[in-house]
Amino acid sequence: MPLNKDVTLVTGATGGVGKRVIALLLQRGHRVRALVRDLPKSQQLLSALSSDPNTTTGGGCLELIAADLTQPATLLPEMFTNVRAVISAAAVKVVPKEGDTVDRKKYYQGIKFYDPEIVGDTPESVEYKGMKSLLGMVGGKLGGRGNCILFSASLASSRSPASKGTITEFGALDDVVMGGVSSSGFSIQPNAGEVQGTPAGVFAGNVTSANNGGFASVRSRNISPPADLGAYDGVQLRLKGDGQRYKLVLRTTEAWDGVGYTVSFDTVADTWQTVKVPFSSFKAIFRARSVPDAHPLNAANIVSVQLMLSKFEYDGKLNPAWREGRFELPVESIGGCYMTSSTGDDVDNNKKKNKDSSSPSPRFIHISSAGVTRPNRPGINVDQEPPAVKLNDALGGLLTYKLKGEDEIRASGVPFVIIRPVALTEEPAGAELQIDQGDVIKGKISRQDVAELCVELLDMPEAVNTTFEIKSTVPFSEPWTEEKAAAVAGRRDWRKLIKEAGLKEGVTGKTVDGVYTGKEREDGGVIGGVRGVRSSLWQQLVVFSYEGV
Repeated sequence: MPLNKDVTLVTGATGGVGKRVIALLLQRGHRVRALVRDLPKSQQLLSALSSDPNTTTGGGCLELIAADLTQPATLLPEMFTNVRAVISAAAVKVVPKEGDTVDRKKYYQGIKFYDPEIVGDTPESVEYKGMKSLLGMVGGKLGGRGNCILFSASLASSRSPASKGTITEFGALDDVVMGGVSSSGFSIQPNAGEVQGTPAGVFAGNVTSANNGGFASVRSRNISPPADLGAYDGVQLRLKGDGQRYKLVLRTTEAWDGVGYTVSFDTVADTWQTVKVPFSSFKAIFRARSVPDAHPLNAANIVSVQLMLSKFEYDGKLNPAWREGRFELPVESIGGCYMTSSTGDDVDNNKKKNKDSSSPSPRFIHISSAGVTRPNRPGINVDQEPPAVKLNDALGGLLTYKLKGEDEIRASGVPFVIIRPVALTEEPAGAELQIDQGDVIKGKISRQDVAELCVELLDMPEAVNTTFEIKSTVPFSEPWTEEKAAAVAGRRDWRKLIKEAGLKEGVTGKTVDGVYTGKEREDGGVIGGVRGVRSSLWQQLVVFSYEGV
């Protein structure tokens, strides 16, 4: 994610992992916003990051915002402006009962066991209720399931509360404004959809070049407030083609006769298809002429949408796939989309596919804990488990509420990854690592390794919507020293590590109806359930889209 207006939000910013995450993000040029409870203390702890040449050379910047996840009233909408990714490292404060040093050396070392206790806010208020509050503020800004619709024929026809914020009407804007005689309209027709008995919005009419005309179009009413598609890479339309080349126009101001960001796309006759166009393909056009000095399309501020069939392309060129006469273009939906495949490659729209393989990179990275599903798991011996499993009740249900917080993320629809590290240590990064699912592994891992993984995952669509555990292969009894870390050659290939793990969506390691699910999907493998699946609305055929000249 390049440094621009997009913000990466970090919670738990002054913790052992959180402060390392911030340092890495700054090194890579991110604009970072940290939610902190104690602003003066946080300024003291994190101020060094803003002056450290190792972090500032990347060009990043850091904002500190005072807020408390356990106090929803402190979470103000303006704090989440332009947030496009979240790294969630907030957690309850656990301390040794016997006390600790000012810099919490006993807690952070992670190797020797100290009898723990919770101080301050409860696990329920932080791990569960705090997570719900955070998701409520950022969910619509991160994209994902259910947040990408500009127009849906089903919603428009129902006029239900769910249609609020989406387009329900288009009005004609034809060449009659310049003396032509073309005519068009847009109507919701109950049986025009792809599946029998389902609706589609039909853009139809008659287009002619008589009287120096040659175009027909429909334009939506202004969307208020403007639609925010900033979390997406492009727009896609589900429609039934007629073999002609159409235009899609997005406007970012309320001006009636202003610049429209325009792209041309080809259709296949008598075929339902999904047309995908990246935002980078849209060109600033005014009255069929390019506007070279215009700002790029601001996808976070879509005010209106226009569909057009025109004899003309741009800058005096003609549409090679235009014909006079009647036309009809049924449209089921228009909305945001991702242009990256689950392998991390750009989607090739020149290839037809039976399924839309595009998926986002994770936008919500959460650091949970190994062991969250182990309390009360059938057959488990708590004496052989990490102390938090045995002490779960004594610690106020710490793991129980961590798991409930995880469930909120999985159910939210945002593109996520949940990382469950084992015991966190202050040892250096670089040890050999093991990734697993099913919540069984034990051991230790460096906080620096976890922080690096969090930042790397922001660019890994192959990991999206998964939950996994991670550990070092170095035994607890064997220190991992700076000397050993220095002997490890090269930078870790995180993408290779993730791919080799073979992560599966829907695997949580929970016990369902008294049965431990292990490495199987929590829902029994049923695709299309509520959690961990992408919207079926977009799992359709992808066809070629044409960038107009």
